[in-house]
Amino acid sequence: MAARKNHHPAREKYQLPPAAGDVLLGLYKGDHKIQPWTAVTNQALDVAWRTVKGPVILGISFLAATLCYFRSLFLYLGYRLKWWSGYLQRKFKKNLSVEAEVDLLGYCAREWKGETSRAKLMRKAYEELFWRHHIKCIRQVKGDNYDALRSVLFQILSQGLSLPSWMKEKDIVKLPEKLLFSQGCNWIQQYSFGPEKYTGPNVFGKLRKCVELLKSQWTEFNGIKDQHKRGNMCNSLFSDESLEYKLYEALKFIMLYQVIEVYEQVKSEKAIPSLYRLLFSRETSSDPLSFMMNHLNFIGDTCGLQQIDMLILGHSLEVRIKVFRLSKFNTRDFQVYYPEERHREWPEICLLTENDRHYHIPVFQV
Repeated sequence: MAARKNHHPAREKYQLPPAAGDVLLGLYKGDHKIQPWTAVTNQALDVAWRTVKGPVILGISFLAATLCYFRSLFLYLGYRLKWWSGYLQRKFKKNLSVEAEVDLLGYCAREWKGETSRAKLMRKAYEELFWRHHIKCIRQVKGDNYDALRSVLFQILSQGLSLPSWMKEKDIVKLPEKLLFSQGCNWIQQYSFGPEKYTGPNVFGKLRKCVELLKSQWTEFNGIKDQHKRGNMCNSLFSDESLEYKLYEALKFIMLYQVIEVYEQVKSEKAIPSLYRLLFSRETSSDPLSFMMNHLNFIGDTCGLQQIDMLILGHSLEVRIKVFRLSKFNTRDFQVYYPEERHREWPEICLLTENDRHYHIPVFQV
């Protein structure tokens, strides 16, 4: 009887599947009342999170690693791009050893600030150049041990000056071999090319190439009448270090050749210019060999031109070099000439120096 009482045909007809039943059973607690819908939602979300937690964390980790990789790649590419940019600028930028003109007093104001006695002296000296000598601009010259030679040669070429008279009469390209074979000057094998400590029998061949370059460049510039074109060619030439240094070594050799020639005149008891008497009176330059070993070989390496060297340079190139020595302002040595004697047919070029070691090029008002 009891079994029939508990039998419900409707329940058998609408009996839920086992899986759904399990879910509904989970909604019952103690008193068999259904919990609020939020509990169902939370439980579903918890189940879903446990299901996707691993893949989500893995995905986030992968994304973070990817971002770190691309950040490192971006920084590396930026560094390499910056390096290559600097390299290309250094390679293709014209590194002029004689800079463009700048205002004289503006340059002075930048270089000589402060109220020290030397700064005040330099400002007065520059004002003297500006107002009394009509120098309005300055071209800064690279401050190495060739700068005196560079300053002189730049002006010779930029002004289109002609070769010295004695160079027109002689083939200066053959002078190295002439000294070796005709005058027995095999000691020139000890000639030093500035910082390059090269000596040996090939010295004469190297000197020949340097002198040949000097002659060809000087002749070419002299033949150009357009000043603007000469200026552009100077900018090109004085941005090529290898060509520059060959020209300076050629000038050094020309100085040596002149010393040798004058020394031969001394042995023949002929009259010589006073500057060479001064040169040969010094213990360190009593003859051409000692002059080369004790003075000329160091030019371009550890020292520049001394005053006696400036005299020889001016005499060898047949130019009168006028130098404003700013440190000697208000003295008789403020303005000096190399050589001191005036030669009417020799052109005059002008330099200025603040310390008798490094030289710049003044530009006069036209």
